[in-house]
Parts: sequence; C-alpha cells; structure tokens
Amino acid sequence: MTAALLEVKNLKKLFAVTRGLAREKVFVRAVDGVDFTIARGETLGLVGESGCGKTTVGRLIIRLIEPTGGEILFGGENLARLDTHKLQTLRRYFQIIFQDPFASLNPRMTVSEIVGRPMEIHGLTRRSERDEKVGELLAAVGLRREQLSRYPHEFSGGQRQRIGIARALATQPQLVVADEPTSALDVSVQAQILNLMKDLQRRFGLTYLFISHNISVIRHISERVAVMYLGKIVELSEKRALFAKPAHPYTQALLAAVPSIDPRHKPGEVILEGDVPSPVNPPPGCRFHTRCRHAMPRCRDEEPVFRQLEDGRWVACHLY
Repeated sequence: MTAALLEVKNLKKLFAVTRGLAREKVFVRAVDGVDFTIARGETLGLVGESGCGKTTVGRLIIRLIEPTGGEILFGGENLARLDTHKLQTLRRYFQIIFQDPFASLNPRMTVSEIVGRPMEIHGLTRRSERDEKVGELLAAVGLRREQLSRYPHEFSGGQRQRIGIARALATQPQLVVADEPTSALDVSVQAQILNLMKDLQRRFGLTYLFISHNISVIRHISERVAVMYLGKIVELSEKRALFAKPAHPYTQALLAAVPSIDPRHKPGEVILEGDVPSPVNPPPGCRFHTRCRHAMPRCRDEEPVFRQLEDGRWVACHLY
C-alpha cells in the first residue's frame, strides 16, 4: 500500500459569531472532528451539500485558516503546529486551485507575474528566467507562450482557470487542493479542465484533494470518495464500492438525486425532507437523524462511531 502523503486527525474549526440584540457569542461548528488520509498520487473526492464544511477542510489543510483542534500531518510534519517560518518553507509543497477563476487572479498583474511570482518567492527561478519557465507551464495547461503579457480580463473563464492551475503548479507541489475548480465553468469546459487535471497528475505525480458538490464530477476524477454532512465525514470508500452500493443513508440520498439520461434508469425513491440543521446548534446523536428515514431512538441520543466495515469502507451510522 502506498504511504500516506496527508493524514488528517480529528480536525476541527469553530467560528465565533454574535447574534441577537444581546450580541450573544456562539460558535459555528464548521468542521467538527474529521479524519482521513490521502496516499501519494491519489485523488480523494470530498463531496456534500453546500455549507457542510468542505471548503473549510481544504483551507485548513493548507493553513489558509487556523484550525481550532486536531492534526494535519503532511509528510510527517504536523502543519497545525508549525510556526510561520517553517510553514513558509513547506508551503511550496501544497497549493490550492480556487473556485472562482476571476476573483482569485490579480487583475493588475500579467500572466507572467501571476504564475512567476510564486517561483521567485520560493527561489525556484531568477527574474531573468521567469518568462521561460512560465511559458513552459502555460504550454502544459494548454495556453500559448504569446499570452504571457496579457491580463486576466483578456481570457475566458476556462482559460483563467488554466492560469490558476499553472500558478498552483509553479512551486512544483506534491499536494493540490482543488476547491470546486469547475463549478463556475460551462459543462463542456468542465470536461476539459477535469481531463487536464488528470493528465497533469500523471505527468507531475500530483496528489489531489478534490472538493465538489457535484457528485458526477467526483465520480469522474476521484479514486476514493469522502461524503461530508454538517461538519463530519459520514462515509469514506473506494469509488466503485460507494457508487455501486452506498452504505450511509445520506450517501444513498445524494446518489438517488443524480439525474440520468438512461431511459432504463428508475429514479431513486430516497427523498430528503426538511432542511439542514444549523451548525451553530447541531442535533444531538447522529446529525443526520432529523432527515433520515432509518432513524432509530438510539440515533437521537448516541453519536455513531466512524468505523471500518468488513468491505473496507468507513461509515458513521448505527445501522452498521
């Protein structure tokens, strides 16, 4: 078995907010005890409804925001405990591709500056060599060297996302967090970007944490899938096993909601009723019990343990 590049243990993030006229201080439990590993060269898909904490997990891993608790082991180093200097040294080895390809690029910088600046910061190239190195990266992501002096507004959405990918690869990273990199793009362009990312993974030996609310996209690009609900991972499995026979009721509902163009495919009968509970005051016991058709009295009082089943998948559910 390939050694783990990233290991996340009991990761937590609480955001303090005030509410009401009394300005009462409460905490949003955005991420509340998440565990998973990613092997070198693997793509782990992280999927769930909007607001479940997926993006927060990605940003915690690369320390764009500070964790409240837990461990983030990257190559044996606990990123959650590193000081600023040590973190800056390691930062070149993990990068992020943002969701919005326009908002994530500085409109006052040329492509050469956007992609080349990370190389200069980490001492990977001299300014005199920057354009040559950036040109090589642009060619790798499907852009032309002649576009080095252009600004972000001169490109289409798909081209801007290719620039964002080139910037993420500029420091020769090992781990790339892809935070919904295709959600702002047309469907045809989404397919191009996904195929590009798979090609770059083979070429440069990259490891991906791919975050998306689109389970069809996750199915296309991932090797394992983690399903997240209200700050917790409820199921983690190899892709084929998860899509063939989902174990957790929430995963079953997600898959049943995916439309199919196959006329022989019968629509799923799993309908989620009610709204997602507030992360400020999540339900006791299993957080999904308020919407689960299999809920038992035990589910309302006792939180299920995230445990490994005989077929190798991990599930947090009292049905198992």
